[in-house]
Amino acid sequence: MKKHVILSSLAPVLFMILIASCTKDVAPTPISTPENVVVYTMPGEEAVHEGTWLQWPHKYTNGQQHQDRYDPIWVAMTKALHTGEIVHIVAYDQTEQTRITQLLTQAGVDMAQIDFLIAKTNDVWVRDNGPIFVRDENDNVLITNWEFNGWGGKEAYAHDNLIPAYVSAALGVSKVDVNMVLEGGAIEVDGHGTLMATRSAILNSNRNPGLTQEQAEAFFKHYLGATNFVWLDGIAGLDITDMHIDGVARFVGNHTIATYSKEVIEAYSGGAMLKDYEVLQTARNAAGASYTLVELPFATQSEGSYLNYYVGNEVVVVPNFNEPTDAEANAIIQGLYPNRTVVGINVLELWKDGGAIHCVTQQQPAS
Repeated sequence: MKKHVILSSLAPVLFMILIASCTKDVAPTPISTPENVVVYTMPGEEAVHEGTWLQWPHKYTNGQQHQDRYDPIWVAMTKALHTGEIVHIVAYDQTEQTRITQLLTQAGVDMAQIDFLIAKTNDVWVRDNGPIFVRDENDNVLITNWEFNGWGGKEAYAHDNLIPAYVSAALGVSKVDVNMVLEGGAIEVDGHGTLMATRSAILNSNRNPGLTQEQAEAFFKHYLGATNFVWLDGIAGLDITDMHIDGVARFVGNHTIATYSKEVIEAYSGGAMLKDYEVLQTARNAAGASYTLVELPFATQSEGSYLNYYVGNEVVVVPNFNEPTDAEANAIIQGLYPNRTVVGINVLELWKDGGAIHCVTQQQPAS
């Protein structure tokens, strides 16, 4: 499944802005806006993890070649992450669990750090269809189970739709069902009360017909603890996700935003995203302080985005594209996370299908 196609319709050169993806098989339920109070809080990605969730690629949806192309990337991600946290792997069936175990053992992975959940999946984009973990007022970890409809009905999602419920049962962690369609890659939180999102995805009628920005904010305040919002317009219809935020801007703590330079955005968007860039320039955190913008390079040959990195407990796993800009991007990101080690992983085979590291990972905060 091809996830991201960015700005190519607006300029001669593709500007691949990353966005995460996954699936769920029910029409959106009527919107019933929750009480406009904070009840649950989503920690930032940089908060201490209990583990990271992956949905392992298999041959049952997209064929053997798909599995073979992806396996080395999943092995590399697991190897990078497992020394600092548990890696939870969703395996399609027992046969797949055995196959994955052999791959990881051959790679020298400590299997004591690996946890398996057997459940059928449509695809690998756990960031979008997987559980979104939050804390309640007593600091207990819970799962918020948002509606997932295959990015507005664009892809099959019957299996992926059920993953949050399976994870809840397997962990013995309570889940809270939310009657709003939301993909995890469509939101970015700084862990200190601020949430970023694009209107093109969140408020799209193919997800939540009739949902207003005010109503969406009520959901985010109630279920994610967000009290301050940074909204970008995005571009609906530009790709399967209608432009997720994790391809546009990423929080680093609550004072820094990683993004692209104004020149890059202008050149590759035909100027369509300059207003969004200006919004980032003037954004304020929940305490009213401005953010520092840090600009990452763009991998021009592959049209690859380095913004789709994932922050683990000990490492930051960064998509690499076998281009000269890999080293520059890795160095900049290393400077943003001095207490973690940057691990660059060649994601070209995954990028051919429009995704990278952040799209296929989901954090579980420490209990």
